[in-house]
Amino acid sequence: TEATIRKRLERLISQGTIRIAAFPDPTQIGLPIETIISLQVELRNLDPVLQSLAIVPNIRFIKIATGEYDIIFDALFATDEELYHFLTERVANIPGVRKTVTSHVLREVKNIADWVIPQDLPARILVVDDDPDFCEIARTLLEKHGYTVQSASSGEEAVKKMRQNLPDLVILDVMMKGVLDGVAVSDEMRRDKALQRVPVLMVSSITGTDYASLFPTDEYISVDNFLSKPVDPTQLLKEVRRLLP
Repeated sequence: TEATIRKRLERLISQGTIRIAAFPDPTQIGLPIETIISLQVELRNLDPVLQSLAIVPNIRFIKIATGEYDIIFDALFATDEELYHFLTERVANIPGVRKTVTSHVLREVKNIADWVIPQDLPARILVVDDDPDFCEIARTLLEKHGYTVQSASSGEEAVKKMRQNLPDLVILDVMMKGVLDGVAVSDEMRRDKALQRVPVLMVSSITGTDYASLFPTDEYISVDNFLSKPVDPTQLLKEVRRLLP
């Protein structure tokens, strides 16, 4: 539905997964000469070199690379003469540049704007629980149905992993290092712009313990659904499929 698509798009933008941008055609604005330039630089001067290049309007992108060359960037020019002066007067005078290789682009076959996300990429699920048996059972079940699964044994570890590799869904225990460790994680996720739209399925046995009275009501808990342990695998899988876009 339109509402589902809009929600998904807003989530992708807020997470930084995508951004909306326009790509002008260089040949239509008088910059037909496209060049890929690779630089070897002294590593102690890497940041100053990057800063010197970043302010050049003709440069479209700059990337730090491994291998023989440390910096690769793409630049546009109106004429070969402009390119010549850029290399001999600007790049040659940047301290720390040891070697330059220039590749003149003859034709573009595929543009970054033409790239489409592969359709067979599996959804990423983070299982957060200090019970290794539950993590293993959940991993086996979810991987059997085509999902990629990571695990964390505490709220602190979970948030760190989320910021390193954004999941599509979090399955979250409550009682870990602290009685309400999972609740603290869900609250932190909702405060974090990059994590706030990640669905959270809370799975816990807290409602059957002496700590049940400490557990907040639905009105005050930042999750998308709650399942009580022990949870039926079929029910867990059903909820995962419902929450994933």
